[in-house]
Amino acid sequence: MANDNSNNRKAILVTPELCIGCRACQVACKSWNQLPGIKTKNTGSYQNPPDLASAAYNIIRYNEVPSQENPVRWLFVSRRCMHCDDAGCMKICPSGALYRTAEGAVAFDRDKCIGCKLCVNACPFDVPRYDADGKVTKCHLCFDRIAAGMNPACVKTCPTGALKFGDREELIGAAKKEGFATIYGEQDLGGLGSVYAFKEEPKLYGMIENPAIPSSVNFWHTYLKPLSVIGLGGVVAAAAIHYLAIGPHKDNNEEV
Repeated sequence: MANDNSNNRKAILVTPELCIGCRACQVACKSWNQLPGIKTKNTGSYQNPPDLASAAYNIIRYNEVPSQENPVRWLFVSRRCMHCDDAGCMKICPSGALYRTAEGAVAFDRDKCIGCKLCVNACPFDVPRYDADGKVTKCHLCFDRIAAGMNPACVKTCPTGALKFGDREELIGAAKKEGFATIYGEQDLGGLGSVYAFKEEPKLYGMIENPAIPSSVNFWHTYLKPLSVIGLGGVVAAAAIHYLAIGPHKDNNEEV
């Protein structure tokens, strides 16, 4: 479902060429969300942790892209939830645990999550993770902070301006004026809430071209999900009528 509050939509603009790989954003995210540390081991890469996790809502991906002109070149890319306007995770979630905020962020309600993990397969960016209790976790754009007029914790901490937060259209307009070749996420999936300003092609930064929701998710959202809601409602109604008309079930040997 597209966001009905497009005029109020906020976003994060990520500019990899400005990132120095300090990972202050990772620390700020952990601090604000009170996320525990993750035990990792050296795998031959400076990147740490190696990927998103239930206790790592955002990470800096280290892309080494050497060339003849620059034998040692790093592109540090912030990896996080993309807050798609057309969000596959929201479409397929059967419990309403994933929802849209007034500012356009895709947030989650842990108490509503039933642990089905359908959102994992629905996300073309491989973002949702599950904690030890089987509940969904991911970046929620610090919806609690931005609702109070504050920047997301990662943006507040970034020392170089590689992360900027504000009105989505204004951020995109400013990036275009600065001459970036590609504004990744401007139109993809209805427009992303995490937008990237690239000087070169997206694949160099480790981003997929033309991201799309799996067709099975659209089929579920359009045809099967409405039927499942009707079916569930019928079961609940039948159970209520049975209880009111007959009363609770009693075993034959139950004393009365």
